[in-house]
Amino acid sequence: PHGDVLGSDRIRVVPLSDLRWLRVGPKILQYVVKVIAQAIQLLYTMLQMEQPAYILLQNPPGLPSIAVAWVACLVWRSKLIIDWHNYGYTIMSLSHGINHPLVRIAKWYEKLFGRLSDYNLCVTNAMKEDLWVNCKIKAVTLYDRPASYFKETPLELQHQLYMKLAKDYEPFKSVSSNAERSAFTEMDKRNGRVVKTRGRPALLISSTSWTEDEDFSVLLKALEDSTLFSIILIQSLLYFLCKLHFRHIQICTPWLEAEDYPLLLGSADLGVCLHKSSSGLDLPMKVVDMFGCCLPVCAIYFECLHELVKHDENGLIFRDSSELAEQLKMLFLEFPTLEGKLHNFRKNLCASKQLRWDESWDQTVLPLFMQSE
Repeated sequence: PHGDVLGSDRIRVVPLSDLRWLRVGPKILQYVVKVIAQAIQLLYTMLQMEQPAYILLQNPPGLPSIAVAWVACLVWRSKLIIDWHNYGYTIMSLSHGINHPLVRIAKWYEKLFGRLSDYNLCVTNAMKEDLWVNCKIKAVTLYDRPASYFKETPLELQHQLYMKLAKDYEPFKSVSSNAERSAFTEMDKRNGRVVKTRGRPALLISSTSWTEDEDFSVLLKALEDSTLFSIILIQSLLYFLCKLHFRHIQICTPWLEAEDYPLLLGSADLGVCLHKSSSGLDLPMKVVDMFGCCLPVCAIYFECLHELVKHDENGLIFRDSSELAEQLKMLFLEFPTLEGKLHNFRKNLCASKQLRWDESWDQTVLPLFMQSE
């Protein structure tokens, strides 16, 4: 967890052990036994805690946590709030198919126990409507918002981060022997002033959850077609990289500390989102973080993405690798000059004065607690 969480005297983290011993026997038996074991473990752990007035539960994962939280609320006479980020059964359907018996059971379970909650939050208006039409669950839309530490990174902090990463990752190193220079920034030893290096490469970040191999290949094929001089930071599927030989692109897969992740987003030139919603009703949280850092985004299309990404205003929406390749060429045509769409998108994001997480919570969720008292 982020340092703010670990250091707060109002938050107590209660760890649950990983039930590795359950990974034996047929898969369906493993799944059933795991759900039962997790339910017992979670209920026991919760009932050892101090009695709460509310239980706030994010779904997914909701099996078995929704039922367990509901039982705990009965014991404690607490109120249950479910934060619907997606449907668990649609995520299961990616592996098993929508008509698989386990998926059908999971769908029935979510609808049944979802109706037993006292309050419901959801992440899009599309999900709010779907919850009501298909589940008769009344919800309040609470859009994901960036935390306050997601913001543009000052140049001096960028330099410190690049020099730190250059110790472990080759693409961040400068081709010169200058000890105070990275691939992106350098420090004038005479006055300590940091400037961006001339002819620096673009820094493109794709840091999101891929559900299938072909999602990732969309980005790689677009890069093949765009002939950019960029550094790409990704976090998954190195399998493809050994098959492709880029002339103007370097690829890096760093593991970042929690405090360094927002600094890197605030230093980048463009984000690429390959998130495809299993339900078509949730939004990619990584884009929320990027927008908090005033980082423009190219995002792959799905049904309700327009609730977050405004095409040609704060980013671009693409449908396939060819369209993404054309967008990359257009956005980086005059790079690194401060002109063109990429710069305009950044200006629009900085001028939008986005709500932060705590402000959004106070406006949307706090009234729910106040009216129930």
